[in-house]
Amino acid sequence: MKLRTQKYMKLRIQKLHPNARVPEYATDGAACFDLYAATVDGVDVGSVCHPGHSLIVSTGLAFEVPDGYMLAIRPRSGLAFKHGVQAFQGTIDSDYRGEVMIMLEHAYIDDDSAGVWINPGDRVAQAALVPVPRVVFEVCEQLTLSERGGFGSTGV
Repeated sequence: MKLRTQKYMKLRIQKLHPNARVPEYATDGAACFDLYAATVDGVDVGSVCHPGHSLIVSTGLAFEVPDGYMLAIRPRSGLAFKHGVQAFQGTIDSDYRGEVMIMLEHAYIDDDSAGVWINPGDRVAQAALVPVPRVVFEVCEQLTLSERGGFGSTGV
C-alpha cells in the first residue's frame, strides 16, 4: 500500500456564480486540478465550439493565489486529443482577484465538423499552483558556456 506523504496547502477561492464548481483532482497522482465551466459565452446553457473558432468559458471562481506562486492554466488532453479543443494556456498572478475565464479554441478547421458542445459543469481546463521565484537581473558581458549551443542546437 502506497502512503501519500505530500503536504497540502490551502488555496482560497470565491464562488462568483451559482454554477461555479470547486476544482477537483481527477486522481491521487494528478499534477493539476480540473476547472469546470459555470457559463459558456456568458450564458447558463451550453454552446458549440466550432472548428476554427473560440469561445469564452467562465469558471465562476476567483482565486487568492499566494505570494510567490502563480496559477498556471493548462489545456485538458482529453478535449484536445478527442475533439481538437484546447484551452488557452494562461497565468493567474498572485495579485489578480478577478474571475478566472478560459478561452477554448477548436483547432480543427473542417467545414464538415459540427463542432463540440460545451456545457456548464464540463471540465474545460486544468490548473496547477506553481512556485515563481523573484529574480534579480544581472547584465554580463558573456554567459557561462555549455555543451549545448543556441536555438535548434539539438536538431529537429
